Amino acid sequence: MSNDGFVPLFDGVSLAGWHAAPRIYGSVYPGGPSVLEHFDSLGLERPVEPEKHPARWKVEDGVLVGEQDAPGSGYGGYLVSDQAFGDFELLLEMRPDWPADTGVMIRRQRDSWEGFQVLVDHRPSGGIGGFFGNGLASFSAVPFAIDVVRDDAGRPTGLVADNPATSVEPVTEAKRDRLSYAADVDDFLKVWRWDDWNELRIRCVGAMPVITTWINGVKIAELDTATLESPNYDADAVFEVLGDRGHIALEVHDNDSMFGEARWGVGAQCRWRNIRIKELPAGSGGGSQ
Repeated sequence: MSNDGFVPLFDGVSLAGWHAAPRIYGSVYPGGPSVLEHFDSLGLERPVEPEKHPARWKVEDGVLVGEQDAPGSGYGGYLVSDQAFGDFELLLEMRPDWPADTGVMIRRQRDSWEGFQVLVDHRPSGGIGGFFGNGLASFSAVPFAIDVVRDDAGRPTGLVADNPATSVEPVTEAKRDRLSYAADVDDFLKVWRWDDWNELRIRCVGAMPVITTWINGVKIAELDTATLESPNYDADAVFEVLGDRGHIALEVHDNDSMFGEARWGVGAQCRWRNIRIKELPAGSGGGSQ
């Protein structure tokens, strides 16, 4: 253990303490229709045999790498911590390719898909540092969305604010209003390091937690899951499913008919390192500055 109380979750040489899991689907919200039925209602194609493709996870030069299995196949998955956690602060460094729709799930169920997700949607119209409810009424609570700027040869060279007029998935006032704190996109863009390592800090406190995120030391978003208001979201029902402890999971997204390869580019990877956690005593209070 370091002097700051954080302990490593990733040893830098192996996947010890983690296990791969496929992108299986349950209900849209507790007691609601299945995700596959929801796909049908929207006229979307169902994923085929996703349970056979848990993504590919490996360690290279002290870095944890996630990619689709096989690269370009369109199949995603998760890497899930063997240990479950209650209240905690999590620190990690991340370096996603463009486009790579990834994220960090917390309070996740071990063998099903429910949990709160901290978004690292490094793709067109993506949210970074905001939140999504997997199996929890698919709520979206995000402060901003991003896109990419390209050079004359069409190569991506950095992030810019998403243009609401052309956005595939625009940020609405409702999405921002679900947050008790929402940073401006310009504050984020000033600190994000393109094609380099960026630090994500997540604080999760409470039986129905207050979740706070920072990128490179800048506070990005805060969400009170006990008071969140979103269609079909019921905090009591969510607590019945999740309880007050859960697993941490890293994501490789699959491709879908909405975004296609803009969701996860052919051969794209997300890289993680220096993953550390500090467990907090119950009742430690909400988000800190």
